[in-house]
Amino acid sequence: MNLSQTAKRAIDAYGGIELWKKHKYIEAEVSVKGLAFSFKRRTFFEHALIKMEIARPFSVLSPIGKDNFILGVLDGNDVRIENTNGKIISERKNARDFFPYGRRLFYWDDLDMAYFANYAFWNYFTLPNLLLENRIEWIEKENGILSAIFPDSIPTHSTFQEFHFDINNGLLLRHNYTVDIISKLAKASNVIRKHEKYDNVICPSSRLVTPQNWKGMPLNWPTLIEITVHEFKLTNNE
Repeated sequence: MNLSQTAKRAIDAYGGIELWKKHKYIEAEVSVKGLAFSFKRRTFFEHALIKMEIARPFSVLSPIGKDNFILGVLDGNDVRIENTNGKIISERKNARDFFPYGRRLFYWDDLDMAYFANYAFWNYFTLPNLLLENRIEWIEKENGILSAIFPDSIPTHSTFQEFHFDINNGLLLRHNYTVDIISKLAKASNVIRKHEKYDNVICPSSRLVTPQNWKGMPLNWPTLIEITVHEFKLTNNE
């Protein structure tokens, strides 16, 4: 795979290829709030726990709602709700096919939330590894800016996305996309406000998601989603 200079710089900034290839999982603790949750009548995440596989879109988020013993699982394009004993409570195949119309215009159930939150975090947290993903077409628009074309086999915000990196240190500055499961008009700008070193890897610890203006730049308001990462590590622990 031929990596662009921007991609190489980014992968090195987040620890390098060997670091990501020798680990199987990401474990993190996160808090999330914002209007995107309120619009869908969802409670905010307060110190929720998430564990995901790095190499494929499999992610578990706990709790997914108000019940601390209920968790949401993304498995490829499917989603399910389980209890802490692993018993499946409900599931939905090809979850994306159910968005965005009908009652989802007004509220999301636990399966909807599990799909959205898990795929979003999987994309955000595995970004260095995503740059090595052959199914994604990466194009260097200019130094520091990569555009990406995602296949249907990878659950993500939208087919076309754009990533802006610091040309000096390689760290991600901004991620632009359309949240298709909300609306084809829901163009968002995900700005990284802070990076931190956690255990064995550096990670964006604070993100702010707002609408884009017509030039693709982030607006100052409203806050659609605010993400805080409290803990983050790469691991091989089952």
